[in-house]
Amino acid sequence: MASDLRVPLFAQWSQLLERATKVASAAFFGDRLRNLHEGAWQDSGEPSALLTPVDQTSLGYLSKIDERTALAAVAHAHRQHQEWATVPLAERKARVTAAVEAMTAARDDLALLLAWEIGKPWKLACADVDRALDGVRWYLDNIERMLTTDADGRPFDRRPLPGPVSNIASWNYPMSVLVHAELVQLLAGNAVVAKTPTQGGAFCLTVAHALMHEAGLPVTLLSGDGSTLSSALVRSAEIGALAFVGGRDNGGKVAAQLVDTGKRHMLEQEGLNCWGIWEFSDWDGLSAHLRKGFEYAKQRCTAYPRFVVQRKLVDEFLAAYLPVVSSARFGHPLAAEVDDEELPQLDFGPLISSAKAAELRKKVDEALGHGAIPLYRGSLAQGRFLPGQDTSAYVAPTTLLAPAGASRLMHEEPFGPVDTIVVVDTQAELLAQMNASNGALVASIASDDVELAGRLAEHVQAFKVGVNKPRSRGDREEPFGGRGGSWKGAFVGGVHLVHAVTQGPTDELIYGNFPNYNRYPAV
Repeated sequence: MASDLRVPLFAQWSQLLERATKVASAAFFGDRLRNLHEGAWQDSGEPSALLTPVDQTSLGYLSKIDERTALAAVAHAHRQHQEWATVPLAERKARVTAAVEAMTAARDDLALLLAWEIGKPWKLACADVDRALDGVRWYLDNIERMLTTDADGRPFDRRPLPGPVSNIASWNYPMSVLVHAELVQLLAGNAVVAKTPTQGGAFCLTVAHALMHEAGLPVTLLSGDGSTLSSALVRSAEIGALAFVGGRDNGGKVAAQLVDTGKRHMLEQEGLNCWGIWEFSDWDGLSAHLRKGFEYAKQRCTAYPRFVVQRKLVDEFLAAYLPVVSSARFGHPLAAEVDDEELPQLDFGPLISSAKAAELRKKVDEALGHGAIPLYRGSLAQGRFLPGQDTSAYVAPTTLLAPAGASRLMHEEPFGPVDTIVVVDTQAELLAQMNASNGALVASIASDDVELAGRLAEHVQAFKVGVNKPRSRGDREEPFGGRGGSWKGAFVGGVHLVHAVTQGPTDELIYGNFPNYNRYPAV
């Protein structure tokens, strides 16, 4: 704890909430968030308290709706969809542009809302907002060509889906994943329905959707428990497609509900992304990637929490790795120096909740109990915190060597600042360990022999495999998907996102993982 830190006045929650209420007055009832459905903001639902992971103080209340309300909302969204699908592209572009401009004007407050709601440091929160808006601007410039080809590049005038797109996304990227996808879906001629993540991001999403609604876009925003709303948001015959981002457990439940519907879907699920190291020497170059890898406490689907290292390189790897992990900067994302209005430049803040932090600590203890070796265990005393602040949602960086197969960290993504290192002796072992989670979104191989790295990459079960560099979700033209259990349904990114939410020829095979075929674009 540091007595010379405080939250600047402009960043304090009371001041921020007052500004947000002015921007989107119809969406708020005091500190309670309304739901947007049937064309208006409504006081539907039961209040549910929202705590910030930053310091466990109260932010306000969600309004969780019931199944009947959700079904009525989806029915109205379907009627909106039928009207919106007939709106000329030029008008759709004008309204999406107006929404983007309105969010650009509110950019700093949208980022501050993310800092409070999900604990993103200021720089990363700004990046989340900027990536969403810049990405949509790119689609505005390129949407015409994307709507006039099929998946094989042949001329075809694509049509909107039969019904609105339902969006159920995780809490970690409310703007650059959820809002970005919705605005592209709208550009393509679809109405959209979105569920607010119950763990965080609801205030930011409420303001963003208020600005989208004011721009004349057919958007619906609902809050509630997934188990209550799944019938309406997943299985409803009026839904044209489902876009889901989340973990494998929930993704598996969603996939099971889709089996007999034939509904278009994009299900992004987690995987254990690995960095394999074989016959390698550019440790300075790797160190730069390692530092960036700790951004947002590795709470993202393209984080690298597993390093698979050739035995003879372990000492050199640790010489590069340990200085990075020991110097990670973390703490209260808005705690500035007393005489400074600049917000701190941190690598990460809290995990999304104190419950998730406790769960991760339990996984670490479990791995240690099964024989993992603690190579590095940081302390919260290294973090930047306000005097007396609740720090129960924070986890210090931790690195474990050789987790046993019986421990969950051997096969699962930790979704927190915990790395595991596995030592191997052969290339076959390297590949086996890199494929430990039955599919991943990204992976990388570090090797001085680029040709060898390329050959190894062909056997890694990840959609994107980098050679001597990390891979990410990507922006604009870059496709995104997964292999194995990490992805089900249509791929997204660039033209693939537009094709995923529009209808092409009846015999079209869009890119993705489907029950009867898998088709992968070049990456």
